[in-house]
Amino acid sequence: MDVGVRLQAIRKLKGLSQRELAKRAGVTNSTISMIEKNSVSPSISSLKKVLGGIPMSLVEFFSLDLEQENQVQVVYRASELTDICSGAITMKLVGKAHPSRALAFLDETYPPGSDTGDEMYAHDGEEAGMLVEGRLELTIGSEVYVLEPGDSYYFESSKPHRFRNPFDAPARLISATTPANF
Repeated sequence: MDVGVRLQAIRKLKGLSQRELAKRAGVTNSTISMIEKNSVSPSISSLKKVLGGIPMSLVEFFSLDLEQENQVQVVYRASELTDICSGAITMKLVGKAHPSRALAFLDETYPPGSDTGDEMYAHDGEEAGMLVEGRLELTIGSEVYVLEPGDSYYFESSKPHRFRNPFDAPARLISATTPANF
């Protein structure tokens, strides 16, 4: 097995530059470069240190099927979306199995009378969305906004917020949230 070629393929698969991997692993850029060019053959402990920057175990490194990993799903059919329901609210997550998913992209449905809870919540990251159908109430801090079809929002999730549908018709929202908590 060609350790250098394998390391380079996995590093690229994970979206890491040589510089970023070196920084994460606590080694020099040239160390990563020399391993990938097969100029040096790393010891087990050196390879473990480098893999710690991915992060990945030695077992994963040597057993990972790169052909399968390179075939990351791009298109998700409606039937393949992952249901992550929260009470009456239906949420369908796009790309749950994506290897380096950085955001949660959701198709949400709020039936009449539903909400995300009495308590407002906050977390690190950002949220954005567009209301597709119905009407939906968005509360951020002490501000209350009523969204109509086509209206959108974008805010820092560290601000306390909640969603509520006090109206007579279901509301459908397409949203994205970072980090990918789902």
